Amino acid sequence: MEFEIFELSNGLRVVHKQVSRPVAHCGLFVAAGSRDELEHEQGLAHFIEHCLFKGTQRRKAYHVLSRMEDVGGELNAYTTKEETVIYSSFLSAYYPRAVELLFDIAFHSRFPKKEIEKEKEVIIDEINSYLDSPSEAIFDDFEDQVFKGHSLGRNILGTIASVKSFSQEHILDFIKRNYGFNQMVFSSVGKISASRLKKLLEKELTALPLLQCHKQQQAPKSYQPSQVTTHRTGYQTHAIVGNQAYRAGSKKMRVLTLLNNLLGGPGMNSRLNLNIREKYGFTYHLESFYQPYSDTGLFGIYLGTDPGTVDRVLRLVEKELAKLRNQKLGVLQLSKAKRQVLGQIAMAQENNNALMLAYGKSLLTYNKIDEFEQVHAKIESITAEDLQGVAQEIFVPEKMSTLIFKSNMP
Repeated sequence: MEFEIFELSNGLRVVHKQVSRPVAHCGLFVAAGSRDELEHEQGLAHFIEHCLFKGTQRRKAYHVLSRMEDVGGELNAYTTKEETVIYSSFLSAYYPRAVELLFDIAFHSRFPKKEIEKEKEVIIDEINSYLDSPSEAIFDDFEDQVFKGHSLGRNILGTIASVKSFSQEHILDFIKRNYGFNQMVFSSVGKISASRLKKLLEKELTALPLLQCHKQQQAPKSYQPSQVTTHRTGYQTHAIVGNQAYRAGSKKMRVLTLLNNLLGGPGMNSRLNLNIREKYGFTYHLESFYQPYSDTGLFGIYLGTDPGTVDRVLRLVEKELAKLRNQKLGVLQLSKAKRQVLGQIAMAQENNNALMLAYGKSLLTYNKIDEFEQVHAKIESITAEDLQGVAQEIFVPEKMSTLIFKSNMP
């Protein structure tokens, strides 16, 4: 077996892969993201991620930040719509140091009021920087359009007004509601045995109370496609066209993943890249994406182009979608598409930090992890009829929403 999965006495799920390389990676995954925020808390999950590094009951902020850096390691964190992750990379000899620090940050942070006020300014700068980048802002605005009125559509960073309103009480209340061991996973890839890692984890957790929480998430309401055009200052026009899609764990999720990779994935031989960017030179950036969430999903195609060519590029995009709806892939095309995505998955597993993050997210989301052989079998079982069926469900023009940031520059 590539990895081991076990559960600690307090219910914390753990996945570990023992490797012989000197550098190790581990992280604590919490099923608490921006979708878990109340309406007045927009941006709070991300704000907490920042404030976790501002000092604990045992350490000042300087010592938190220096703890792994002093031994050549790294400490980082990120927030998504559905999870917050704190993780570290380090030489394997420092496993006890890394484990102790992660749990100190997660469960003993003090959130000093002075530091909260300072961090508000940092986040506001981040929001302003993001607003200055239409190629980034359009993704969040599109999610807000597709998931209108639902927390999944709200910007992870929040708004300037919401960030200014945050207090220590807001932070502690959010943590109390969402940071339970039953909503967490610890993931590890490094030069240590599973039994040794288990002892380290149990040692850190013995002093903590049995933290449990029971969340009830609301799925987005029925989807209504919409077409929106706004004018933005800048020389380039940005657009996204897309649709709600399958949730994480759906039987059709892997089919759409394969279809998305073929259409506009990272490969330079994707259909969108070859038939639009390379053939006509209309766009610098053109890609498709598929983001599954726990109870829904989002498929989209993003492009940046000259204001005078945006309508033509959108017609060419629809032409590619129509091909996938109306024409089944041939045997050779299907085989090449499968080989490509399997190769990408295999190459991604060569990066142990990426592997640790993938293991943690998979166990948190699905409560299981498929080994590469299982993934291989599932992808190989996909048929041309499966791909065409999904294309006919998701790539329907009448179901597509469109958001255009149109340049108002001459």
